[in-house]
Amino acid sequence: MATHQPRIGLLTGGGDCPGLNAVIRAVTQCLIRQCNAQVLGIQDGFAGLMESRTVPLSWDKVDDLLALGGTVLGTTNRLNPLDTPDGIPRALHNARALGLDALVAIGGDGTLTIAHALAQQGMAVVGVPKTIDNDIEGCERSFGFDTAVATVTDALERVHTTGQSHGRIMILETMGRHAGWIALEAGIAGAADIILLPEIDHDVAALAAVCREREARHNFTLICMGEGAKALDGCITYDTPAPGEAGKPRLGGAAMVLRDRLQPLVHSEIRATVLGHVQRGGSPTPFDRVLATRYGVHAANLVAQGDFGHMVTLRGGQLATVNLDRVAAKNRQIQLDDPLLLTARQLGVHFGETATAP
Repeated sequence: MATHQPRIGLLTGGGDCPGLNAVIRAVTQCLIRQCNAQVLGIQDGFAGLMESRTVPLSWDKVDDLLALGGTVLGTTNRLNPLDTPDGIPRALHNARALGLDALVAIGGDGTLTIAHALAQQGMAVVGVPKTIDNDIEGCERSFGFDTAVATVTDALERVHTTGQSHGRIMILETMGRHAGWIALEAGIAGAADIILLPEIDHDVAALAAVCREREARHNFTLICMGEGAKALDGCITYDTPAPGEAGKPRLGGAAMVLRDRLQPLVHSEIRATVLGHVQRGGSPTPFDRVLATRYGVHAANLVAQGDFGHMVTLRGGQLATVNLDRVAAKNRQIQLDDPLLLTARQLGVHFGETATAP
């Protein structure tokens, strides 16, 4: 009697991220090797599931994807199944029509929240954490983060030399809506004098005092700030809504706001740089290639074992799983006693408080 050949759907949701293709490769090849599975790539995230747009994935088709940036499946925030009452039923109907036995969803908090909603309605789902922001609850390290930190660190080194040459205050804005992991880690690696995080509201007058004190000793100051950072008396800075995102606000421009407020309070000229999507692009670092591959293989193993409703994760440096209900609609932020934050404080890095913590 013929045995059933499992058919597994695979999608990448939310923003693009270095390492996505490495996960696609690992999941596909591992499922083919273990289960002789048919793997269907769902195009453009959950929009592809809502519209039943797929592409078959074979061993050879994914074999050269390890070092390639972006995602060959495409990704979008359009057609979120949670935005309409019939969204989840429609996604489930299409999954059944495609003959899917399970779905591997690779994405951040938004993608994993949708995956959890599908799992609650009986769909066999495994999640894989993806975000350059490193802010997924229950996951100490998401792939893409290391690549983003390397990109920001390189940028900090470059603005450092030009700032020092011209005697300027240089502000570099990184991604990080609600969590400042990129700004914190890259700020330390790039020798920033001031690091501004979404988790710690900053005092512009206190920042000016630090800059003036540095003007007396040095001729420049390097500030690394997350895009979600805001002043004690200010608000998060939003850019215009992104086209096609139903008027949803998009962060951006915090560095320019800080520049304009800080300039009258200091002597040095201030220049602001927003890295933006440069942080998302390009080939993943070796660390991210390995981590993405580990996550992909672990996700494939869960599918092969029939262990659904979980996200693969890293805990204490070891692969583990966490229930999707612990991840959905949550963010992992920097705590004030985080060892990395304390390390920066011991080096004299200022975080913009009125009185610097010891």
